[in-house]
Amino acid sequence: MYTRRIFPVKGVIKWTRRYIILFLFLGMIPVFLFDVVGLKWLHVPWLPLGVLGTAVAFIVSFKNNASYDRLWEARKIWGGIVNASRSWTIMVKDFIDNTHAKQSRTDEELQAIKRELVHRHVAWLTALRYQLREDKPWEMHLKNKKSNIEFRESSFRVCEDETTLEDEIKHYLSDADFKEVFAKGNKPSQILGVQSRRLKVLMDEGLIEDFRHMEMANMLVEFYSLQGKSERIKNFPYPRQFATLNYLFVWIFIILLPFGIMEGFEVIGDHILEDLAAHDSQTSLGHLVQAFIAKHFVWFSIPFSALISWVFHTMEAIGENTENPFEGGPNDIPITDMSRGIEIDIRQLIDDTNIPEPYVWENDIVM
Repeated sequence: MYTRRIFPVKGVIKWTRRYIILFLFLGMIPVFLFDVVGLKWLHVPWLPLGVLGTAVAFIVSFKNNASYDRLWEARKIWGGIVNASRSWTIMVKDFIDNTHAKQSRTDEELQAIKRELVHRHVAWLTALRYQLREDKPWEMHLKNKKSNIEFRESSFRVCEDETTLEDEIKHYLSDADFKEVFAKGNKPSQILGVQSRRLKVLMDEGLIEDFRHMEMANMLVEFYSLQGKSERIKNFPYPRQFATLNYLFVWIFIILLPFGIMEGFEVIGDHILEDLAAHDSQTSLGHLVQAFIAKHFVWFSIPFSALISWVFHTMEAIGENTENPFEGGPNDIPITDMSRGIEIDIRQLIDDTNIPEPYVWENDIVM
């Protein structure tokens, strides 16, 4: 899917609110032990922690770049499907005629043949997007996260989860084609196979001469190629050794971060106390309040450690939620909307009737 507008800050905070509370709690534990219990030795030097944070930042950046590459490659593939679909329809529209026909057909019969080929192509688009929306084992841990479930239920819907492929595709295939396609495994591939066989029949009847048949067959090869590229991304996950270790390193940094920040904030508090000691009126109420704050200034490390932890974890989560561009998330490739757009475009090219309307999505999220 694709979000038309900039993702609102409120949505990000709502999406990550459980982790924000957790980060505040993790930051509070060492401060309590340090300031209340008196374990002043309980801190980590900032230098090794800073080196660790730098390394984690590079790792998170690498994962996000790799995830974006998968997303962008998927978008280019479906951009190729858009262009190839238009080219296919132009060939169907202009190549099929009575010039070399062994038996001339009426304009209505030629239009029916063109409509059949275009509708079968729409069936291929539909079958392909349903195949790409199927859940893979490595995608389920993301879909089952409580924050993702809440966002999906409140902000958008996935059409492929609401209707079956059989109901969506039966309007575009004949009964014989429908039974043949659903009797086998890879349904998009089977539809292209039926399309190829139909082209051969049209060539034998002289409705398509050899050169035109070759060009149209090449387009089917291109569709197979684009389908295979989509399946490659869908069926091969981001390598788990990178994803798992990246997640582990981020959490090691998040857990150690409060222990490294405390000492710096205590030093700031000591400087404030020194400045207060150099001034008069040390018995005034304002001076006492400032002295109390300075003495316990280490508690201000909690929101700062939570903020830094939130940034690192959110960037890691963005990469994790981007690595599978077809699973049906709010920032995935909008293959449902693109398929409907292609259908409208190519059916208008052949002057077809009963053309569906574009999808209307809620909350500016296009699926």
